[in-house]
Amino acid sequence: MSNNRIEMIRQQLEQTLTPQSLEIIDDSHKHVGHSGAGGMGHFTVHICAAAFEGKTPLQRHRLVYEALAALMQTDIHALSIQASAPK
Repeated sequence: MSNNRIEMIRQQLEQTLTPQSLEIIDDSHKHVGHSGAGGMGHFTVHICAAAFEGKTPLQRHRLVYEALAALMQTDIHALSIQASAPK
């Protein structure tokens, strides 16, 4: 199931932000037994994209959340984002 979620996240981010690099880590195993999503749907995203040029960290995070809006309602319980622009 988590591989399927990772692929859905990857597709949305690649389609929307065209990243130069993208790493998606499933952190759900760290949250098993927690209330809420029962530990499922916790991810870390490391993304580098030209779309982030000149943007503040908050603006970069908003772009990622906008790209993943539908998945945030169904498949993502928690998301940690590290977003950068190419140097």
